[in-house]
Amino acid sequence: MRRLLSSLGRVRYIHTLDDQVQNQGEGCILEVFTDPSQATLIANRALYLNVCSFDYLHLHQSPEGDSFFDLVQENRQLRLISLGNPLNDQESSRNLDEAALEAMLTQVLSAKWDVQMDDEDDCPF
Repeated sequence: MRRLLSSLGRVRYIHTLDDQVQNQGEGCILEVFTDPSQATLIANRALYLNVCSFDYLHLHQSPEGDSFFDLVQENRQLRLISLGNPLNDQESSRNLDEAALEAMLTQVLSAKWDVQMDDEDDCPF
């Protein structure tokens, strides 16, 4: 369940209680975790999903062939409809990771050079 949910990224969500819509919107799944002492949280377009908050996950397929997920606990349901393509998201994430790593490496090297220059300035010779 955690693997499936972690791969979703951007989603449209519909929260129902006794088949009545309580709230709905769009957001990003930022964390999927398992902790019996914490709740699932949806705030500021961010979803923090606790697998322990639900009894089971029901996988559906739309007539267009897209998958969506119903997280169910008794009379409560959280439907998650993916708004992205995991293959495209994975590729862009990989590119972003490479760019982010390059930027971090540049910052680390720059900081190291600054420290070395400061050390040379402190030298009495």
